[in-house]
Amino acid sequence: MKTTLEIPDAIFRRAKTVAAERGIPFRALVSEALSDKLRAQGDRDSKPWMKTFGKLRHLHKETARINRIMEEEFGQVETEDRQ
Repeated sequence: MKTTLEIPDAIFRRAKTVAAERGIPFRALVSEALSDKLRAQGDRDSKPWMKTFGKLRHLHKETARINRIMEEEFGQVETEDRQ
């Protein structure tokens, strides 16, 4: 099937270069890339737990802060217990 795509210039140039280096037509590279992307999406769909992977990354700093507080508090308790 033929279609028209708008591809950013930088991506187009890089894709044309890769296709030339591999000795395949540009359309073959695009078909391969699209097929790989769809396959990867299918893999994620078959693993529902991956949909939320990384969603709590924004809490990393808060987790580190809580861990520091816990270390400080437990450090004080251990020091008191030694006396």
